[in-house]
Amino acid sequence: MVEEVEVSQTTVASSFQPQAWRAGLQQFVQDVLLGLRRVSHNALAMLGLVAVVGVVFLAGRPDVRHRLEHQTLGWLTDRATSRAMASDDAEASSQDVLLAMAEPEAIQRATATDPSELSRQQAAVAYWIARRYSVAPEPISRLVQEAWDVGQRAGLEPTLVLAIMAIESGFNPFAQSHVGAQGLMQVMTGIHREKYEVFGGRNAAFDPVTNLRVGVQVLKDCIRRAGSLEGGLKYYVGAANMTHDGGYGAKVLAEQGFLRQVALGKQVPVNVSNAPRVVAQAPAPVAASAVQSSQVPAVTAPVSAAPAASSVKPPVASPAVEQVAMLTL
Repeated sequence: MVEEVEVSQTTVASSFQPQAWRAGLQQFVQDVLLGLRRVSHNALAMLGLVAVVGVVFLAGRPDVRHRLEHQTLGWLTDRATSRAMASDDAEASSQDVLLAMAEPEAIQRATATDPSELSRQQAAVAYWIARRYSVAPEPISRLVQEAWDVGQRAGLEPTLVLAIMAIESGFNPFAQSHVGAQGLMQVMTGIHREKYEVFGGRNAAFDPVTNLRVGVQVLKDCIRRAGSLEGGLKYYVGAANMTHDGGYGAKVLAEQGFLRQVALGKQVPVNVSNAPRVVAQAPAPVAASAVQSSQVPAVTAPVSAAPAASSVKPPVASPAVEQVAMLTL
């Protein structure tokens, strides 16, 4: 009997041990949290008191305040300087990359000439073209120089060569039409591939000087085949089998006329229009018989007469002809 009582007491005691341990752990955590809360409150109060004391102290000691401000400013300046130095290092690194790619002979690929190296006639043309088409005078000077040289060799006026470049591409060496005409003079590279072989291949079409030289040869062939300059321009623009060229030839010749005047030293506005104009025929004056005012005057049939200056008007819009540079050659 005594043994049964002892066993039961042991069982009850063992059942109360986990509960006591759990209760003790909870009490410990609560005490820790309460202690941290009180410490933080006291620390914040102490920090606020120190800040108030510091402000009061600095208010009464301007020398200390100035010294602290100077030290703070120095620290901020050092930080800014270090950041600037890091930026300079990055820029220097990029410069190092540029130096690693340095190519002193790259200037040889540039299509440019100092306008001061041209004759007065050529320089005047170069500067006029540069202002008219909003391009740099240095590359235009090179093209003007080349047009004079190639034109003399081919027996073509350099102003004609420059006029074709103006109308065809506006002096854009990378221009391309929807039919495949490319470069300054809008030569059909695929058709005239063999002409570019002596210059290294068809990609030479995008070298301004090469495109000019090939274009001059194509233009010369067109003029020879047509038998006239006007007919050659019609062949050049690919309108040989058409009744009209959409005003292309008139535009080229008008632009050439402006360039001629500039080369002769005349003043030509850079915004002058090269659009072709049509001259209308004016009817003959009305002839009336000497009759009484109550009679209706007789009118003669109209006859041909010279065009009046006031009768000049823009032409009716016609379909534009795309430059294909001698498709039929």
